[in-house]
Amino acid sequence: MTDDTKTSNAMWGGRFAAGPDAIMEAINASISFDKRLYAQDIRGSRAHAAMLAATGILTHSDAEAIGEGLLTVLSEIEAGDFPFSTALEDIHMNVEARLKALIGEPAGRLHTARSRNDQVATDFRLWVRDQADAAITSLTALMKVLVAQAEQGADWVMPGFTHLQTAQPVTWGHHMMAYVEMFARDRSRFEDARKRMNECPLGSAALAGTGFPIDRHMTAQALGFDRPMANSLDGVSDRDFALEFLSSAAICAVHLSRLAEELVIWSSAQFRFVAMSDKWSTGSSIMPQKRNPDAAELIRAKIGRVLGAAVALFTVMKGLPLAYSKDMQEDKEQVFDAADTLMLALAAMTGMMSDLTVNTGKLEAAASSGFSTATDLADWLVREAGLPFRDAHHVTGSLVALAEKKGCDLPDLSLEELKSAHPALTEAVYSVLGVHNSVASRQSYGGTAPDQVRAQVARWQGLLA
Repeated sequence: MTDDTKTSNAMWGGRFAAGPDAIMEAINASISFDKRLYAQDIRGSRAHAAMLAATGILTHSDAEAIGEGLLTVLSEIEAGDFPFSTALEDIHMNVEARLKALIGEPAGRLHTARSRNDQVATDFRLWVRDQADAAITSLTALMKVLVAQAEQGADWVMPGFTHLQTAQPVTWGHHMMAYVEMFARDRSRFEDARKRMNECPLGSAALAGTGFPIDRHMTAQALGFDRPMANSLDGVSDRDFALEFLSSAAICAVHLSRLAEELVIWSSAQFRFVAMSDKWSTGSSIMPQKRNPDAAELIRAKIGRVLGAAVALFTVMKGLPLAYSKDMQEDKEQVFDAADTLMLALAAMTGMMSDLTVNTGKLEAAASSGFSTATDLADWLVREAGLPFRDAHHVTGSLVALAEKKGCDLPDLSLEELKSAHPALTEAVYSVLGVHNSVASRQSYGGTAPDQVRAQVARWQGLLA
């Protein structure tokens, strides 16, 4: 080795002792991560081969050999016996090289009327579609657990918060059903994204289509797509389906994080609203009294990874001209990680919520404190005494100040003290100052009244059946 060569290698760093060629192979190869697309790649290739035979582009004997050979490759990969090669760059070339070793010359005809550009677009779209289906299934399971919690706690009174300050009494069931609605929107976003992504790029070839008499409708149908993509340039360059998946995943992760945050707060010694089982919490290495809500905290943190993946792919795509650019190789790792993260978080949240222990006594005690029925008092003055709401608000505020000064809650004030704020107040006002009466009165559609909660529970039980 000459001194110049030594200097060159030192510049590249010790890891790439062979110089620029090794670096190019490392940056160019994607097999380390796109091997996850093996099932989709083989499925697409089998559909393509069958179409080539049906249109007379390929002999049926060659197509049959290709189809059988691809099944062999599939079984080898699934058994862990497949030697992936970085030198072959990606999953497509790895599969094709192994197929040639198995069946010989016919393997070389598989790539007729196809490019790696439309091949990877098809593989990736199939994979993301599978992940959308998995997200829909996982969200449905979580929603069922939350509906069960709501049904059980339709009458359990708890404090409702604004600014994390006690606002008005609500029911546990009402709180749980709020998350059902949130996760239902997440599910619908994945469902909508799935509909839009369900068009097949295969047959777009490199970017301009092909001169061979292929049948794109046949391959689209074979792969479960609604139709082939209508523009070959769009077919190979579109990654909207991945961006939509990541956007939906990020919003879903936000919802998971919000629920996780509440579990962390509720399980603290200061609240003790809930207790998580030992499956989902850990102890402290030096403080034996501690039970840390680690699973909830980790779910709360996962939004960073999912949102980061979305931002990364948006950044990759924002400056690309049509059609395919090598930049788009950077799409998969982000989506793979986000999908893995989301599915794990959904499974963990479903598990936590399914065996959560709720301390109903603590909930009710907290609901009864903090002047949570002040709004009920103001509403009573409007309904029964005919006061304008702003005047009723002022009267109620003066009574809250009096109760604060006395160190008691509103129901603890005497009738004489209530009347000192306004003479229209009577003994009947005490009926609205109890938290159970308060929640029972919230009968408007979507309100917290137990009857309303049960109606929503029944509706969702029907929708999720």
